[in-house]
Amino acid sequence: MAHHMTTEDVHEYINGVCFKTGPPGKVGAETEWLVADSADPTAPVPVDRLAALVESCGPPPSGSGVTFEPGGQLELSSPALPGPARAHAALSADLDHVGKALAEAGLHLVETALDPARPPRRQLREARYTAMERFFAHHRQPSGYTMMCSTASLQVCLDTGEDAADVRDRWELVHRLGPVLVAAFANSAVWRGRPTGWKSTRWAIWAATDATRTRPVLDAGSPADPATAWAEYALAARVMAVPGGEGPWTPDPGVTFSQWLDGQGPRPATRADLEFHLSTLFPPVRPRGWWELRMIDALPVRWWPVPVALAAALVDDPRARAAAEEATEELCGGRSPDRHLWLRSARLGMADPDVARCARACFDAAIEALPRMGAASLAALVDDYADHHTRRGLSPADTRPTVPVPRPARGERVRSAAAGPGHVEGAR
Repeated sequence: MAHHMTTEDVHEYINGVCFKTGPPGKVGAETEWLVADSADPTAPVPVDRLAALVESCGPPPSGSGVTFEPGGQLELSSPALPGPARAHAALSADLDHVGKALAEAGLHLVETALDPARPPRRQLREARYTAMERFFAHHRQPSGYTMMCSTASLQVCLDTGEDAADVRDRWELVHRLGPVLVAAFANSAVWRGRPTGWKSTRWAIWAATDATRTRPVLDAGSPADPATAWAEYALAARVMAVPGGEGPWTPDPGVTFSQWLDGQGPRPATRADLEFHLSTLFPPVRPRGWWELRMIDALPVRWWPVPVALAAALVDDPRARAAAEEATEELCGGRSPDRHLWLRSARLGMADPDVARCARACFDAAIEALPRMGAASLAALVDDYADHHTRRGLSPADTRPTVPVPRPARGERVRSAAAGPGHVEGAR
């Protein structure tokens, strides 16, 4: 018989599973990619065709996992490996392996974080995604559907820390780094053929979607202890769906997880329900037994290793970490980054002088640290990226060519930055 969860069980699970401690140093990366047909970039690419191509070329040689997002986005997730150089080598080999099969079929990876040409279209029919779509529709958040089907990110995975004090220090650092990573790698300024007014429209779309599951966990009102903060966040978040096992699911039961535990849900909650609920929460830093940094836009193929190397160096190399802590504390005024800083970074990118100053200090510290971490070639790539972008006050959104694509249909638009992130709109 399944054990019925209590609030205490939630705290115990999160302490034991989401905040494992141990010697840090492992690095992983998850790259999401929109895929297009080179002959007709405005045509949808059926996910069944993609899956067949990936299957036909055999398993990736370095062991990366291959999955698909609801709109047919392709995701490769590297193994967690010691240091950024090994993670980069593994994922590069696997991307080349899959990319070759796509190219032979006339397909290519789209080098932006938001589909610039095609309207959102859900391809995966699993109950999870049907429930997710219904949840966002019920709450009148069309940005949620766009987020599911038209966006792509690059996620960096880093160890939580050696002990409780180290975990807390890293927790604060990765949150303060968050807006800097948003700005430095912003790569989604165009949607449906028009500039949106945001350098990272992907971030604006996420920010417009159910704040109980997308806002940063560390903010001005959150507890100092990271595990307590994450548990309280999870308890206060709306339940997206109640899985039905072999039977039908209940989408959007209209309760928070805390209310479900108090008896207001359709049935008692179990540990499996908690695990599912946590998988539907999407803050920019998500604790999963490691830090999952989710705030970075998908980048051109040439540049995807840069944020992986940068984040690993700034968190895992002591000297680089000290420099990053100093620069980000100055940027954030000694506090956690507030909502306005996150949104400013997404709207302005590297045109924000304070964020740009902090980014330059962080890049310089990482470039100096990476050779000490056995990653000299990555140091050269990060330095090259900084020359092309960071030191010039630019992000990829400022340098990407725009290709004319169809004008938005009625109801499918992103209003100007002046309207604010709550007005980022999508359509089915």
